[in-house]
Amino acid sequence: MSYEIHLSYNNNAEGFQFPVNPESIEVTGGGNGKTYDIIGASGGTGETRAGEINVIKSPKLREVSFSGLFPGQFYPFLATETLFEPMYYIRLIEKWMGTKRPVRFIYAAHYEQHLAAQLFRGKDINMPVSIEKFVWNESAGSSGDIEYSLSLKEYVFYSARRVVLKTDSNGNQVAIQQYSRRPDDRIRPDTYTFKDGDNLSKVAMKFYTDAAGFPDSTRFKDIQLINSLSDTDVKKLSVGSVIKLPAL
Repeated sequence: MSYEIHLSYNNNAEGFQFPVNPESIEVTGGGNGKTYDIIGASGGTGETRAGEINVIKSPKLREVSFSGLFPGQFYPFLATETLFEPMYYIRLIEKWMGTKRPVRFIYAAHYEQHLAAQLFRGKDINMPVSIEKFVWNESAGSSGDIEYSLSLKEYVFYSARRVVLKTDSNGNQVAIQQYSRRPDDRIRPDTYTFKDGDNLSKVAMKFYTDAAGFPDSTRFKDIQLINSLSDTDVKKLSVGSVIKLPAL
């Protein structure tokens, strides 16, 4: 089995594959239950006795940690054919930490063909994470190699959800929570400059998704509205035209 590790930012606008696979990766998780003491007589079975009980809650966020090498030269054991100088990786990681936004961690395992045919599946991990700790140092006498250790924590997207009041069959007012959109970790710019082959539908699909998380071409109407463009104006948009993008 082989594997590869990637770290990316802003919906893969920036990112890289780690050039050398670490010897080991530690992934930790666990329950988040709390215990309470119940006072009173025991029930009829051991499962309903008084005393200490455990309330099961949502699991803790997973944490990933590993150490590795950013090589200063080509080695036979490189995991990728593309190699950047060591400070390239360091500058990116430190820049992403400074944005205070999540990055995406991908661990992709690949089984050999005969095992894959037996329905062996890699233990892939693909999740947004925060960079909790990053330490690096240049190895003595290593021709520019840099050793590092990295600690990541799973990130869960959260936001306020819209609630709509409706009247049920009995005439009572009930609050209905609206369906939440699939998390979108892209950074949407305030403006966009037209490129060759662009139109408003294609631009909408680049920056907006529907409730299921798929590119939403219908948002071209919102782009047209915020830019006060008539249908004739839309047809005149060309390479270099700058348009505003709606926030949501």
